[in-house]
Amino acid sequence: MKATMLTVWAAVVLLLAYPAHAGLDFTLHKLDSGRPGKTLLVVGGIQGDEPGGYTTAALIISHYRITSGSVWVVPNLNFPSIIQNSRGIYGDMNRKFEDLDPSDPEYATIAKIKKIITDERVDLIAHLHDGSGFYRPERRDALHGPERWGQCVVIDEERTDEPRYLELAAMASRVVERVNEGLYDPEHAYRVKNTLTRRKDTVMAKEMAKTLTYYAINNGKPAFGIEASKEFPTAMRSYYQLRAIEGFMDLLGIGYERRFPLSAEGVDLAANSNVALSFFNNKIFLDLADARDRLGFFPFKKGAAVEYVPSNPLMAVVGGRDAYRIYYGNRNLTELQPEYFEYDDTEHDLTLVVDGRPQTVPFGRIVPVDRAFEVAGKPDCRVNIIGFSRPGSASEEGVAVRREDIASRFSVDRGGRVYRVELYKRDRFAGMVLVRFEDGGRDRRMAGRPDAAPESRLNLFDRVAAEPPTGASR
Repeated sequence: MKATMLTVWAAVVLLLAYPAHAGLDFTLHKLDSGRPGKTLLVVGGIQGDEPGGYTTAALIISHYRITSGSVWVVPNLNFPSIIQNSRGIYGDMNRKFEDLDPSDPEYATIAKIKKIITDERVDLIAHLHDGSGFYRPERRDALHGPERWGQCVVIDEERTDEPRYLELAAMASRVVERVNEGLYDPEHAYRVKNTLTRRKDTVMAKEMAKTLTYYAINNGKPAFGIEASKEFPTAMRSYYQLRAIEGFMDLLGIGYERRFPLSAEGVDLAANSNVALSFFNNKIFLDLADARDRLGFFPFKKGAAVEYVPSNPLMAVVGGRDAYRIYYGNRNLTELQPEYFEYDDTEHDLTLVVDGRPQTVPFGRIVPVDRAFEVAGKPDCRVNIIGFSRPGSASEEGVAVRREDIASRFSVDRGGRVYRVELYKRDRFAGMVLVRFEDGGRDRRMAGRPDAAPESRLNLFDRVAAEPPTGASR
């Protein structure tokens, strides 16, 4: 029986300060096949209350492999607004590409994304949005009409001066056909929406002149908005957006492999399959797919910035000093209440006897347990099994511990199955291992899978938010 650990995607993040928006910069992920080909730039999260878009972008990073050409992904362009489930805590970021005062709090962010858009390697931009209602060329009712934005591919004009990609409308139409081949219901059909931005003769066109896509086409880059209806759960929105993204990859000749079935159900499971964090060079690891609302007495490093590596680009740790909140998109997964220690760097693992079999487990791992586990002692070290009490002993080593021996209120997960085993050396924190008590055949099947997770939480990022007024644009 092998220890397992969820796969992480990125470099260390340093958490420096509260409030939530401090230090939350967007990330760029370059999925390069190593083979020649076109480059697609996918951008999500410019408006923080549109979870379909940023979920889609994150899934491309975590669950696609590019086999020819390249896909660059910015999943969290407006990360502070994502965390707060706000369209824009400093105003609408998608209205800041035409002219922006250098004093604007998002000036640096806009400058950085503009540089990425205009990179000579980028061939086409797909900008992901969740839109109100269902776009239809003619008004049918309050939810279906030309003023709505859901279920369409948006272009700013029919054709551009860029010699490589003159026909925006034709390209969008081909992608719309691709999306409409996989509708759950005919009501979900996509259309092409032309905002006629260059004319600037309507209120909508004047607004669209301030957007990311119009900036892109004015800099020689074909750009398209991909809108999914806010009438759908998040997983359904991402399903349709992924169909459109795959359509654009096909147009560009970009090869790809997807690690889940393309369906709303497949999207939901994939979005829940890798929700974890490691802290301080993997001394602490947390699988947070089913975390309790609050986890107390966490051994953080005294006098140091909090270093963490998320398994997903939509995860962030915010706060400081007395409490750290962990977010996944717009959801607060849990709150950590820290206890500060000096750290020991001489120890790197624990020796456990799991169901009668000894094994050495590096810190930052999850160990499946059927019946019981026992921790071997180390010189000058103290073992602390959180929630277990051994009267008269300073170190909880050398004793078989079953699930019923640990107080369930101290579990990491809501189900009372995952518990912390911590090692201290001369009062310094050395590291942590998690033990997970299995619960029937399902857990045995999941053990050893790097993406193992509890049952899917349907509509992961769905939260009640004010709908934009009728006519509100992307």
